[in-house]
Amino acid sequence: MSTPVTADAVPASNAPRAEQHDRDHTRPWWQVMCLTGVDYFSTLGYQPGIAFLAAGLLSPLATVVLVLLTLFGALPVYRRVAAESPHGQGSIAMLERLLVGWRGKLFVLALLGFALTDFIITITLSAADASAHVVENPHVPDFLHGQELWITLGLIALLGGVFLKGFTEAIGLAVGLVSVYLVLNAVVIVVSAAHVLENGHVVTDWTSALSVEHGNVALMIAVALTLFPKLALGMSGFETGVAVMTHVQGAPDDDARRPAVRIRNTKRLLTTAAIMMSVYLICSSLVTTLLIPAKEFEDGGSANGRALAYLAHRFLGDGFGTVYDVSTILILWFAGASAMAGMLNLIPRYLPRYGMAPEWAGAVRPLVCVLTVTAFVITWIFDADVDAQGGAYATGVLVLMTSASVAVALAARKARERGWTIAFTLISVVFVYTTIDNVLERPDGVKIGACFIAAIVAVSLLSRMTRSLELRTIDIEYDAKADAFIRDCARRTLRLVAHDPEHHDAGAYRAKVRKIVEAHELPNGGDLVFVEVVVEDYSDFESRVVVTGSVAHKEYRVLTVHAATIPNALAALLLDLRDRTGVRPHMYFEWTEGSPVPQMARFLLFGTGEVAPLTREVLRRAEPDPRRRPYVHAG
Repeated sequence: MSTPVTADAVPASNAPRAEQHDRDHTRPWWQVMCLTGVDYFSTLGYQPGIAFLAAGLLSPLATVVLVLLTLFGALPVYRRVAAESPHGQGSIAMLERLLVGWRGKLFVLALLGFALTDFIITITLSAADASAHVVENPHVPDFLHGQELWITLGLIALLGGVFLKGFTEAIGLAVGLVSVYLVLNAVVIVVSAAHVLENGHVVTDWTSALSVEHGNVALMIAVALTLFPKLALGMSGFETGVAVMTHVQGAPDDDARRPAVRIRNTKRLLTTAAIMMSVYLICSSLVTTLLIPAKEFEDGGSANGRALAYLAHRFLGDGFGTVYDVSTILILWFAGASAMAGMLNLIPRYLPRYGMAPEWAGAVRPLVCVLTVTAFVITWIFDADVDAQGGAYATGVLVLMTSASVAVALAARKARERGWTIAFTLISVVFVYTTIDNVLERPDGVKIGACFIAAIVAVSLLSRMTRSLELRTIDIEYDAKADAFIRDCARRTLRLVAHDPEHHDAGAYRAKVRKIVEAHELPNGGDLVFVEVVVEDYSDFESRVVVTGSVAHKEYRVLTVHAATIPNALAALLLDLRDRTGVRPHMYFEWTEGSPVPQMARFLLFGTGEVAPLTREVLRRAEPDPRRRPYVHAG
């Protein structure tokens, strides 16, 4: 899918340019809502059936509880997320800012695992439900019955093929699909409601059965409160709604850093989608529960995974039912396209910045192939069963919502908003309960999420190791004094000495000068410049290097370098000085004592280690021509 570059995906200095690129690819908020809606609204295809299987006759009441959580829990949370991450970073980025170092990055990797669970299961579950609509249509040949697995795999393969070829104009297509689908669902629900009014006994039969099964109303509400977590996949569109913010039209004079009009329009998108979906969820759950026999919801039943389609065929005829089936199949298939696009945006947004993505992860086609094969495997494991995948889907959705609620609670606390802090904390508690209940009831989601997390961590660490000797520098900036040191020394020979910033007393500098002069037979130490690297966040992969100059003890010139790693920063500095001055600089090191194995581990984890050989290796890889490569001396 063609998606614009967002400001959070580029260095801060390029954010205005990215913002201009965003404006060239934006649409009115209601159109972007349809792009979110192919995921969110398409759950109507299977949500009523899953709700009845989970809650039985209490399905409408459990759905009401779910709607209340949607409107007074998820909606306020994601409206705040939209305000805090206006360039589509989402709740993951909010938590990333709160946790620094390796803890933050490993936490983000775990959330990415659950996000991928959400998106992958969106593809597989939606395709499986689409195949159910195919085989249950009365006009479909008999030989397709029982072939749901192969139909599902074919739909996923078609989806992958579309992305391999290239996918454009997604929003325009989404508007058409969602508009038709919502109108058809409204027709089915209205006609079904008319049948309920004509046959009032179905309501009394339902209420009588409820009284026999659950007793009084208070007990029904209590049971519904325990059952609603099983219906949680009815809240699946919020994270996608924030992720597509970069498509939402703002105002020409919107601030590039905090586009107020875009934020306001995104809040409208989220609110409108939530209200519309809430109405559809309650109405669809009510009519399907009242009008469809319980046995038809079960595995092999005509309403299994397609409750509203069952009513469409029953009350409006096979002609209308077939149109409804085609519309449902298309929007369910396109929901997979929305999920695929989300992953193609999400994976490159984080992993390359961490140095935790192989080079092919930046290319769309290889990534599409990997994701498509993964969807094949998940489909095969679950045998294209919609009900079996509901737990995994809900787990991915709930983990992301829980993390979002915690993120906004912390953000409100940081902003000293006492009322919102209490409100978001209570919402977080509800989502934590919902997530735990879902995990205990259906652990498949955690298992799949754990597999994704393990795969992401393994690939990420392997990639980090293989890419550790890259320059890893976004930009180098010098202050005035550092620039003066360089210009002065470049008139002769530019000689730099690597020095530990913790040893900053005059004796340490004096001893280092004497050792360098004697070991390398230099005429004097007057033209030496010390270079001290201060590691800011050793878990960062790429960093912006800042070089400041100072004079230590009124005698020794010092360049202080702020970066993520020592060897990579020194190599980048040497190459930059060569290009700035036209002189091949010399860098002098002392050998580090100890075994090379733990030194390499220190380098990979903490950005230090055996500096001399690592700096030389980074230089060798960055500059293959020995005649242009800066000199490295160790002794």
